[in-house]
Amino acid sequence: MSTETQTETWNDRFGASLMRSLTPPKIMLERGQGCRVWDVDGNEYLDFLAGIAVNSLGHAHPALVEAISDQAAKLVHVSNYFATPPQLELAERLKRISGAGDAGRVYFGNSGAEANEAAFKLARLNRGADGRKTRILALKQAFHGRTMGALALTGKPALQEDFLPMIPGVEHIDTSIQALEHAIDDTVAALFIEPIKGEAGVVDLPEGFLAAARRLTEQHGALLVLDEIQTGVGRTGSWFAFQQYDVVPDAITVAKGIAGGFPIGALVTFGWASDLFSAGQHGSTFGGNPLGTRVANAVLTEIESAGLVEGAVTKGERIRSGISAFGSPLVEEVRGTGLLIGVGLHLPVAAAIAAAALERGLIVNAPNESSLRIAPPLIVTDAEIDEFLAILAQSMASVEGAHQETSA
Repeated sequence: MSTETQTETWNDRFGASLMRSLTPPKIMLERGQGCRVWDVDGNEYLDFLAGIAVNSLGHAHPALVEAISDQAAKLVHVSNYFATPPQLELAERLKRISGAGDAGRVYFGNSGAEANEAAFKLARLNRGADGRKTRILALKQAFHGRTMGALALTGKPALQEDFLPMIPGVEHIDTSIQALEHAIDDTVAALFIEPIKGEAGVVDLPEGFLAAARRLTEQHGALLVLDEIQTGVGRTGSWFAFQQYDVVPDAITVAKGIAGGFPIGALVTFGWASDLFSAGQHGSTFGGNPLGTRVANAVLTEIESAGLVEGAVTKGERIRSGISAFGSPLVEEVRGTGLLIGVGLHLPVAAAIAAAALERGLIVNAPNESSLRIAPPLIVTDAEIDEFLAILAQSMASVEGAHQETSA
């Protein structure tokens, strides 16, 4: 069978069998190793998206493979009627690395969206003594997931409009201290924030915003919930992004990189927020199963022992300085922290650049028409970064040239 016929076959099969809610994929991947993946035709790609900041140890890392194999041979699932050693170890580890400490508690789900659903219900429990706390604040252009509760928190009307009405009580505000001061009062139960708005194009918060959010939520008895699903687990150069701002939240949600590709999510609470849930108010059949928690323990152990959290800082700087050195007229700014990087563009050509890069064997993402998202595995090497920079420079130059020809 020819390559063309093979491609047509998997495209046809995808279109015939997968739900139409999914965008048709560009290539079909077969295997991976480290920071590289190969498609079914044998073409090699340098992966600088990592499954959208999920594959923190890259592909087929020995620590992850060993944990899956060993635990699958022992115990995969037991239900929430029973505890297992990996579950307890992971909960205690998350409390330690997040700083939630002895007062902290952990709820396990299967994804980031589930973690945010749990956080949504946590917010509903913060009613206040007089029951007036019924409002939840979130930020415009923030992304918290696509399940109904998480979608209500997501500040993108285009994603919501086909599924209205949303769960009531959520209000989206501008990402400014002034807007926050105007919106918050004693009727607010919680404020949800992404420390860096990933799906918006890796957009940083304004200077002082997180500290102001902490001060105002404390003043009005509202929960400060930080969505660390994309920014957590060493991605930004600290275990969690909030730890760079001298702010302690009431809860964080984590997922993506925590188990390097194995589905798991968690809600971690701090202080008094840990006492809001009581038995029977929330649960998950698969959440916290021994297989998922064992894999997450293995991934977090490797991240810690290999110094990958600290490495995210130096590697991220190498990427940033390399992109700035392009001198490309397309680049407006380089955003983000550590190995979560956004490239803001002067023109709406992000999809064209991502496509040009893919043709040259590089995977990057265009979350919107004027932003590139770069999130390689934390294990990425300097040599791979240099290779990435060379391909990205070529891709940008080709798009710039095509744009100039069109404009001439």
